[in-house]
Amino acid sequence: MATLIDIARSNEANQNEIIEKVSSFEEIDKNIFIEKIKKGEYVVPLNIKNKNKRKIIGIGDGLTTKVNVNIGASPKLSGLELERKKLHSAIKYGADAVMDLSIGNKASEVRKMVIEESTVPVGTVPIYEALNNVKGKGVEYLTKENLFDTVEKQGEEGVDFVTIHAGVLFEDVYKMKSNPRLAGIVSRGGAITAEWMLKNKKENPFFEYFDDLLKILKKYDMALSLGDGMRPGAIKDATDYYQIEELKILGKLFKKANEFGVQTMIEGPGHIPLNQIEKNIKLEKEYCYNAPFYVLGPLVTDIAPGYDHITAAIGGALAGYYGANFLCFVTPAEHLHLPDEKDTIDGLIATKIAANASDIAKGNKKAIKRAEEISLARKNFDWEKQKALSINPDEVERRLKLKGVAEDGVCTMCGEFCSMKRMNSLN
Repeated sequence: MATLIDIARSNEANQNEIIEKVSSFEEIDKNIFIEKIKKGEYVVPLNIKNKNKRKIIGIGDGLTTKVNVNIGASPKLSGLELERKKLHSAIKYGADAVMDLSIGNKASEVRKMVIEESTVPVGTVPIYEALNNVKGKGVEYLTKENLFDTVEKQGEEGVDFVTIHAGVLFEDVYKMKSNPRLAGIVSRGGAITAEWMLKNKKENPFFEYFDDLLKILKKYDMALSLGDGMRPGAIKDATDYYQIEELKILGKLFKKANEFGVQTMIEGPGHIPLNQIEKNIKLEKEYCYNAPFYVLGPLVTDIAPGYDHITAAIGGALAGYYGANFLCFVTPAEHLHLPDEKDTIDGLIATKIAANASDIAKGNKKAIKRAEEISLARKNFDWEKQKALSINPDEVERRLKLKGVAEDGVCTMCGEFCSMKRMNSLN
């Protein structure tokens, strides 16, 4: 089966429907888009089974910054109906993709629901299901066959992209025992992988048998998201040896995947202070051949549990400006509990604001045009158009109904002292 990279390298590229749709939506020259796909600088996460089912998005430099929402049940809380509500709220409020990170005995049920009902690309972390399949036994009972069979199964089900922590290597995990970090390994998939290696005294199977993984991914044109298992989970650990060494490994794996025809993006931190964000983006682009960069946040301070959607949005706006292409949302529940539906909406809206702010700063024409249109609607007291162009029309509607608009059309903030009304009257 030809992947999108294979098609871009063929004579069929100019007639390809996916390339046509994304380049048209993003208002980018189709030939430039094709060249970027060839090099691996653009990713379009779309399993071959979902061509007529999912929203088609492009991720990469020069395209609008995309936003991912994580959902998923846990052994302690949640279930099918809550995750269904979170999924549909995420889609309603503009998520470009969702990842199902379910763990525990409800994981398969939730994943199947997400794959069936999502209209945006769906990602997973297959090691979660693989571990669930050996429940009752320790992580050391996972085998290469367990892991790769799970990836194959999820590809067959219709998963569009998978996070694989192939860059977490035995040498660095062992080194961390004698040279520890403040927060250690905070990636759930990275920690599972590290525990497996230490208990079995073997190398990471996803690294050791990477070529076998690529064969499965290519079969379904599943995009590979190379997970940052060594991402910093505390400001103190930002941009340290472990994070950068893994990044260098991910760059080598990206190169191999691209040559094989598998679309690949790189995952990034994590907890990073403001003054290190630019450096982190530049290092990823350098070590990973300008591959699309998918970042969690980054969170720019560690002191705001309950408000980490804000700390992540601050970091996400700056990361997007410097070249991150895909922002993973963070909710107010981060570090505290499993997010509920409201947490999901609040985290998504905050991250979409960050993405839009970065697009405006980068000069993206679509983002700038939208900002100009809503400003003109504000000047003209066109409340309906403001609502339609806003990032959350429901919240605009709620506030207008709650506080009302004065009889002369101005808002209740200034009333007859409204600056725009005064200036409009002079024209």
